[in-house]
Amino acid sequence: MALMITDECINCDVCEPECPNEAISPGDEIYVIDPNKCTECVGHYDEPQCQQVCPVDCIPLDPERPESHEQLMEKYHRLTGN
Repeated sequence: MALMITDECINCDVCEPECPNEAISPGDEIYVIDPNKCTECVGHYDEPQCQQVCPVDCIPLDPERPESHEQLMEKYHRLTGN
């Protein structure tokens, strides 16, 4: 699944630079994650880096976008060209 940022986001800006796919950007009111770029850090790290640094724990899996590990790895290869 891609990750999502909930409205509990405090706009602290610590998640955006941690995303290796540049999937996180400022939205109208809170940060947002582009599900087409989010691989949950599969291919880069063992755990999603944005979740690791978020001080308010507002980055859960997006239940609207179920993806298997294999699908996330395929997306990683498509995004990175590796």
